[in-house]
Amino acid sequence: MSNSDSTSSVPLSAKKENAIPISPKIAELAESRQELMNRIQTLKQDLQNWRMKMDTQVKVYRSALSELKNSLNSEVEQLRSEFQELRSTLQQQQEDVTASLKNFGLQDVSGEAKEGTRNVENSDDTTKDSSKDDNGKETQLVDN
Repeated sequence: MSNSDSTSSVPLSAKKENAIPISPKIAELAESRQELMNRIQTLKQDLQNWRMKMDTQVKVYRSALSELKNSLNSEVEQLRSEFQELRSTLQQQQEDVTASLKNFGLQDVSGEAKEGTRNVENSDDTTKDSSKDDNGKETQLVDN
């Protein structure tokens, strides 16, 4: 019973005095909480704005990369076509040279075409001899 006596012995006015300082603290905490909530809301909005800007930039970069990819693919296809034309032209020229060599009685069998052109050069009536004079200069003697 002494416990109930001690609590009841404190006058009601003393309890109110203790409650008064708590009320401003509660108001301060509520105000602080509201400020924090406002800051959080502002940060959320900033984050959303940042995400929208990033999404826009990503779309722009993807579009630019897509255009570059298409351009490069087009150029690669054009180069392939040009190389194919060049290959066809070179094959046609090789066939023409082979046919010309066959018309001259020479055969083109893995290197014999080169020998054939050497034989044609060597069968020329003009024989060239070269020698060096006393000064080390090369001179050519031509016999007909």
